[in-house]
Amino acid sequence: MRVLALLDGTLADPDEPLIRIDDLGLVRGDGVFETILVVDGRPRELEPHLDRLDRSAAMLDLPAPDRAAFGRAIDRVLGAWTGGREFALKLVHTRGVEGGDGTPTGFALGVEVPPKAVAQRADGLAAVTLERGVEPGLAERAPWLLLGAKTLSYAVNMAALREAERRGASEVVFTTSDGSVLEGPTSTLIAVRGRRLTTPPATLGILPGTTQAALFRAAERAGWAVEVAPVAVDELYDADGVLLVSSVRRITRVHTLDGKTLPDSRDLHARLVELYESEY
Repeated sequence: MRVLALLDGTLADPDEPLIRIDDLGLVRGDGVFETILVVDGRPRELEPHLDRLDRSAAMLDLPAPDRAAFGRAIDRVLGAWTGGREFALKLVHTRGVEGGDGTPTGFALGVEVPPKAVAQRADGLAAVTLERGVEPGLAERAPWLLLGAKTLSYAVNMAALREAERRGASEVVFTTSDGSVLEGPTSTLIAVRGRRLTTPPATLGILPGTTQAALFRAAERAGWAVEVAPVAVDELYDADGVLLVSSVRRITRVHTLDGKTLPDSRDLHARLVELYESEY
């Protein structure tokens, strides 16, 4: 099932052509997006997602997303959804048509959660480390590289996932040139040691995670220590747990990294999933 709503609050047929072939989001990836998990009709972390959409648009010098219009579109998708109890809600905001009047293109699309993502929540996954080609400080020195913006230009991320599949894995942990951990192509990394959760800093040029922030809030209330700090790749192999977290896949454990079996974190994962769900 799919539900598509436009920013004027009307529903549209997702099987009909709606995007112009000269839209800059299509021909150049010149746009931003967010994907939000909806459970029982309630979007999770909606405001943080909208805030992040705003930040990404500002980094691209895009017109600011019309928050009220996106709100109308979101409400229409929520009201029209008749599928399962959870779905993924995607918000898209592009620069609009090439040579146009500067009016951006925007829409909200509700789609089913992929079965693969549901299975990975329960079973965990195997990942490989791949260098992203960045180094600490690059995001600040070269803001035009848009490190940390959630843009539509996901070709590199998808190429990395295909490389992971060629290596017998299903996910990627991106790293810097000096061996520090960044993030996954569509997820935030969390390393666990004892009762301490650590995620790499956004200043490295990665996307601040909404799901990671929700888990950190719940864990801290339950007496866990949480920190934003650099994580070296070598620290992952003997950590008590390595998690890749995202809105749609929620909290997912990595059981194998670069072909090496990691310490069994199933019980730890179950406790952290329970903490995360307590936020809702």
